[in-house]
Amino acid sequence: MSIYEQFQPIDLENIITYELASRPSKVTVKDFARSVDADASLKDFLDGLPDILAVKHLREIAANIRRAKDLNKPVIWGIGGHVVKTGLSPILIDLMRRGFVSAIAANGAVLVHDTEIALVGFTSEDVDASLGKGDFGAARETGEILNAAAKSGANDLIGLGEAMGREVTEMNPPNADKSLLCQTYENKIPFTAHLTIGADIGHFHSSCDGASLGATSHTDFKLFCSIIKELNGGGVYLNVGSAVTMPEIFLKAVTVVRNLGFELQDFTTANFDFIQHYRPQTNVVRRPTANGAGRGFSITGHHEIMIPLLAAQILHS
Repeated sequence: MSIYEQFQPIDLENIITYELASRPSKVTVKDFARSVDADASLKDFLDGLPDILAVKHLREIAANIRRAKDLNKPVIWGIGGHVVKTGLSPILIDLMRRGFVSAIAANGAVLVHDTEIALVGFTSEDVDASLGKGDFGAARETGEILNAAAKSGANDLIGLGEAMGREVTEMNPPNADKSLLCQTYENKIPFTAHLTIGADIGHFHSSCDGASLGATSHTDFKLFCSIIKELNGGGVYLNVGSAVTMPEIFLKAVTVVRNLGFELQDFTTANFDFIQHYRPQTNVVRRPTANGAGRGFSITGHHEIMIPLLAAQILHS
């Protein structure tokens, strides 16, 4: 018996239909984009974006950031090195001065790139060209500054972020106005640094002292936990460009806060990256905000495009 003898085409005569006008739909023409005039303002451009998917989420994140400021709740930026390498420090510094950056939490790469920008105005060496010669990461000043800051910070019982801010600022670098370390230090904005020992170039310089790196980074973790505690009731945590370190640090800080009996509800998290990795999605967007504790968002795109767009939405909506 062939398949055509075993099965016959189903009869569709009695399919039940409904009127199109009666159906709820997720997209309507009122959500569509508007064309951009040549002389349109930035606000006109933003207002003309389609109110759909990522744009809608970007607007919600911006609204929650403005709400956090109004409620005097923190807006914490957890960042990786690409935030500096893609030229976004001036955007964050401007937002900081306007009250939309309450604290910066960074992995070790941020310390390296920000220090080099402050000192000489360039960063991001060609790893392929230098690795074969064994020169990768061997820039003397970068390693010495990081390690000197760790030692002085350990002696003074302060965190590595503050110690780095102090160390670089006291050098009066020519590009201090574009340095997150210098600007947070001068404006007394918390900057916490969270290391993976061995992952940053300064860790193999002869001036490195592992105990100092560990002590100052651990101090920053405890400070970070105190800042995360204040998210309760309207705060915002943004993870930008860190696929592993900052999502893990954030998850542990959330655990510490709740373990100590502090309430952590009604807060917003968001992950910005050009690829949505497992840890940011799980440890930033989903787990901390589960069971109605908050709302998590994922925005996919290049930092150099998405973060200026977010800043524009914060300031011009």
